[in-house]
Amino acid sequence: MADNKPALLPGMLTMKCPNCRKGHMYVNKSVFPLKEMLQMPEKCEVCGQKFELEVGFYYGTGYVSYALSVGLYFLSFALYWVFIGLSFRDNSMFYCLGASTALVLILQPWLMRLSRVLYLYMFVKYGKGTLLTTEE
Repeated sequence: MADNKPALLPGMLTMKCPNCRKGHMYVNKSVFPLKEMLQMPEKCEVCGQKFELEVGFYYGTGYVSYALSVGLYFLSFALYWVFIGLSFRDNSMFYCLGASTALVLILQPWLMRLSRVLYLYMFVKYGKGTLLTTEE
C-alpha cells in the first residue's frame, strides 16, 4: 500500500496548509508588497482547515520569529568565522556583526511568515485538523 502523504519539510518551506499540505497559507506567494505579506485566507481552499484556530492565535508567533532570528544570527556568525575568520586585532568582528545583522533584517519578512507556518504546524497535525466540509 503506497502512502501518498506529502512530505513535511517541503510543505513547511513552501508554506502549505498543515492539514492537507496542498493549499496555500498566504494570499500572496511573495512577501511583496510588505504591507500585505501576512494576509491569510480564513481557511484552506483545498481542505477547509481554519488558519486562525482561535482569536489572537498568532501572538505566539513572536516567540518563534525571535528564535528563528537568533538562530539565523548565530548561524551567519559561525559561517563567517569558519570561512573568513575573526580577530580582535582588525575590524573583522565589526564586519561580521554588520553582515549578520543585515542578513537577519533582510530576511525578516520571510522569517515572520515562516514563524506563522511553524506555529500552525505545531498545533495542526496532518489529516487530523479541523475539516470544514459543511458550514451552516
